[in-house]
Amino acid sequence: MSTHRLTERSVGNQQGEMGWGDRLSVDPESGAAWHEPGDEAFVRQVNPALDTPQQRRALVALSLVPGLGAARIRALLAYLRSPVAVWKAARSQLESVPGVGPSVSEAILTFDDHDAVRRQMRRAEAVGANLVTPWDDAFPDRLRQIYDPPVFLWVRGDLSCVDRGAVAIVGTRRCTDYGRQQAARFAAELVQHGLPVVSGLAYGVDTAAHRGALEAGGQTVAVLGSGLGRVYPGANRSLARDMAMDGAVVSEYPIDAEPDPRYFPERNRVVSGLSLGTLVVESHREGGALITARMALEQNREVFAVPGPVTASASEGTNALILRGEAKLVTGVDDLLDELCVQTATTTGTATPERDVAASLDGDARRLYEALGSDPVHLDALCQTTGCTPSDALVALLQLEFDGHVRQLAGKQFRRA
Repeated sequence: MSTHRLTERSVGNQQGEMGWGDRLSVDPESGAAWHEPGDEAFVRQVNPALDTPQQRRALVALSLVPGLGAARIRALLAYLRSPVAVWKAARSQLESVPGVGPSVSEAILTFDDHDAVRRQMRRAEAVGANLVTPWDDAFPDRLRQIYDPPVFLWVRGDLSCVDRGAVAIVGTRRCTDYGRQQAARFAAELVQHGLPVVSGLAYGVDTAAHRGALEAGGQTVAVLGSGLGRVYPGANRSLARDMAMDGAVVSEYPIDAEPDPRYFPERNRVVSGLSLGTLVVESHREGGALITARMALEQNREVFAVPGPVTASASEGTNALILRGEAKLVTGVDDLLDELCVQTATTTGTATPERDVAASLDGDARRLYEALGSDPVHLDALCQTTGCTPSDALVALLQLEFDGHVRQLAGKQFRRA
């Protein structure tokens, strides 16, 4: 059985870093250990060992393997339990992981570009980037919940601002003056209500949203379709520096990765995944903003659109979203806030404390209310958590909705109001 050639000096020593008990199988020749294959739920539940610099370097090395990708890396970590263990695994162990076939295992086994890994770590330090993984407390909860979260983010600045709730503002690069003005207006009003703005740093609507948030004294986050060392477009480098002072600039790509057409649709899932909802300001009939809106819907997040003239090409996409019922028409920030049911800085004093609501309930209603939070939860998951039957749960949830404590969303999703 062949073992991987990446040396212990490069990625760290496996000994003493894994205490996985009886759930593991162990290869008698290589000494590597792995979990027996299970289902996708297991992949999402496992917390791999990432508590040492060696393990984190090993994770970065995995991200550089051609054709591997975030989903396969998560599966490998779930079944082998640490990045170092992946590098020490035999071919048969690698190929026992769902989604890892002969070509992928060969790519792992033959990867030996230690210099590239070292360059990543040096460049990250040079640009002031920190590595944040879904298994770290600093990784945003909402992004962790999406179907395909990044296996890590390089973060410059402070990403914790999105924890209290953020809104994505997206739109076409070829925006009109109307679109630019609306993006800046919504961004300014959102940050004045204490909600950071997330966007993609592109020309047009994205730039207007980021600038509008900063000029209003708020926080904003950019998700790049390039590496942090290659901010794109170059004209926005100073804007990115300003954003990182109080907000953040993030990327899942290698530090010096050039912008690539493949990256932009991928990064859009991060834009929507970081956010409570996505606002599309202007979009032509086709474009990246519509991809972000679709991803937001798939993530069970809210989608909003600013209407535009029916004769304007730059509003064809947004008007179509509204016409199809895929986005709520908004003309001001209050429309958006009402739909999100967020408790903002300007409404904190009038909101009923959640602990008082819970104390006023009993039985199924109280159990269901306590199982809910600000993010949507499906009825099936609520029943599993609380032990309620679907029929009893629906009756109690309907009463909670009538009382203004719970909001029902599409697809039998519920959250606190």
